[in-house]
Amino acid sequence: MSAAASAARRLAGWFVRGLLVTAPVALTIYVCWLVIRWVDGLLGVPIPGVGIVVTLAAITAIGAATSLFLTRSIVGALDRLLERVPFVRLLYSSTKDLLNAFVGDQRRFTKAVRVSLSEDGTVAALGFVTAEQLDHLGLPGQVAVYLPQSYNFAGNLVVVPAARVTPLQADSTDVMAFIVSGGVSGKPQDPTRPPVNTPTGRGV
Repeated sequence: MSAAASAARRLAGWFVRGLLVTAPVALTIYVCWLVIRWVDGLLGVPIPGVGIVVTLAAITAIGAATSLFLTRSIVGALDRLLERVPFVRLLYSSTKDLLNAFVGDQRRFTKAVRVSLSEDGTVAALGFVTAEQLDHLGLPGQVAVYLPQSYNFAGNLVVVPAARVTPLQADSTDVMAFIVSGGVSGKPQDPTRPPVNTPTGRGV
């Protein structure tokens, strides 16, 4: 290999490494900036960033206020009222349940499991148990498992026999990151373990 070709290959390698570092940082900063400008526009604040600060402060203040007995009673009454309005009930309940699934004391995505999709268990998917009993739906012995999609905010809900679900001895946050990243994100493999042979004969 000539010196020119070697130098070009080295420059290409540096460019790829720089791209892997720069692109995620730039995209994250850009999205955050768009969110800040969007919030500032909604509140009509001319100073960039003040809108998001005001929003965070207001949300925190509301959270602190709900810890008071009187405010908690008012919030409870408002919650019951919104649950009774037909169309509003659907939107309100869905949003509340979705937020509770990720944050708060009623988080649902905490039980990471392996779901066997085939009879012999050779094909499986990773997900989170969201309901351990479905008797109220006429499905005794079944569990509901949410399967997040990779590189997406969507997912699928599957109902399977409880015998096909195996709990994972791993942190739910790590499992979610592993699924959403398509298996790319996660803790590095133990170098002392032998590689797993793929159908092509190569180790992973």
